[in-house]
Amino acid sequence: MSNRILINADISQARISKHIYGHFAEHLGRCIYEGIWVGEGSPIPNTKGIRKDVLEALRAIRIPVLRWPGGCFADEYHWKDGIGPYERRKRMVNTHWGGVIENNHFGTHEFMLLCELLECEPYICGNVGSGTVQEMSEWVEYMTFDGESPMANWREENGREKPWRLKYFGVGNENWGCGGHMRPEYYADLYRRYQTYVRNYGNNRIFKIAGGANVDDYNWTEVLMKHAGGLMDGLSLHYYTIPGDFWLGKGSALDFDTDEWFVTMKRALHMDELISRHGAIMDKYDPDKRVGLIIDEWGTWFDVEPGTNPGFLYQQNSIRDALVAALHFNIFHKHADRVHMTNIAQTVNVLQAMILTEGDNMLLTPTYHIFDMFKVHQEAELLSVESTLGICEHQGQELPQVTVSASKDHEGRIHLSLVNIDLGQEAEIYVEVRGLDAVELQPVGRILTAKHMNDHNTFEQPNTVAPAPFEQVVADKAGLKLRLPAMSAVTLCLN
Repeated sequence: MSNRILINADISQARISKHIYGHFAEHLGRCIYEGIWVGEGSPIPNTKGIRKDVLEALRAIRIPVLRWPGGCFADEYHWKDGIGPYERRKRMVNTHWGGVIENNHFGTHEFMLLCELLECEPYICGNVGSGTVQEMSEWVEYMTFDGESPMANWREENGREKPWRLKYFGVGNENWGCGGHMRPEYYADLYRRYQTYVRNYGNNRIFKIAGGANVDDYNWTEVLMKHAGGLMDGLSLHYYTIPGDFWLGKGSALDFDTDEWFVTMKRALHMDELISRHGAIMDKYDPDKRVGLIIDEWGTWFDVEPGTNPGFLYQQNSIRDALVAALHFNIFHKHADRVHMTNIAQTVNVLQAMILTEGDNMLLTPTYHIFDMFKVHQEAELLSVESTLGICEHQGQELPQVTVSASKDHEGRIHLSLVNIDLGQEAEIYVEVRGLDAVELQPVGRILTAKHMNDHNTFEQPNTVAPAPFEQVVADKAGLKLRLPAMSAVTLCLN
């Protein structure tokens, strides 16, 4: 069967929020300490303690929003321990992640500085699980109040006269689990109470995000939307792509076979159903789609690398991870009318990371390159796409071989992104663009692929999996003809 794609260049369906390309940095393993923060006294080049190489790499992919300090860590984090002179900051035990001692040198001021240097929005997750309403209220006051107040005065004493701009604030995290093991009815009432004191000071308007469901807990979404939907701006959803069993063995990041490849892709594609079903419940209470779906934890989760601290969640990153990310972006684009933000877990050295570091060495993972290739869709208009595409078969099971999305940016350029998950078969694809003369098509693009399914980048060979110019495309009077290699992702600029 021939693969055909029709792009309706004159039919816009929704705006693809740049925040769909968001990130997540938790106090977990070597994400913050060693990955992002090295301190001003470090021999590793840094800007006020933030390592320069990581900073420059994240700037290059136009990171739009960064979630912090967790994750499970958020509901045991007490923000007042992380401000003021370093020598006076309380040391704490990170009970969730490895039992290590945290010196609290990376706190509110350091995180806000990081976001300013990245020119991205801060997304702070507040402590509902072990914190108080007063603690959360005072944190918001400390960060955003411009005037005379105890918290604003304290902020000024600590070196910051003017308040920060803060748009995104999460009222708790995974309150069905590590954030308190709550019932949805109980958390709905707590959310109603806590969010009341997440106040808007001056012209700072906070986008309040309620802690949403774990995977397919549709009852949680129903209860939250019914009892608290009118008091939230966003509702979160967490889903990780795990080929094995969460408790008995998730599978290796590198030592996997074709069965595990197939099940990984199948479970990644499950995100589409989750968004559709949770979105349908949200539509029931919010037909105008005022409340954004915030998928603030997603990505692959495998067993930790042998010989590393099991509480640090350090895993390698192969072409398989890259294609999982690309599949997710095509799904998120499809649901751009409801999905306002997503945050991959996590930015550096943890789970499906963009960046890995060892001492003063840094490498970019295959997943990083997908973010770089797909960033052209940020704030673009999602275009209507009609397609007839083939299937990928494995032991009697079928998956779509190719997924696709297209958008038009503010300068009128059309970008097309395609993913071929098949391990052995290329896909020959014909593309027609309705609403644009075929003679105007001058496709230029990049491809990310690999020779082997477990290919990855190492500090010795950091460019094993890296983007290259895509040349297997021909334009004629009818449109485009291209050959999409096996296990590859391509982004094309068509005009």
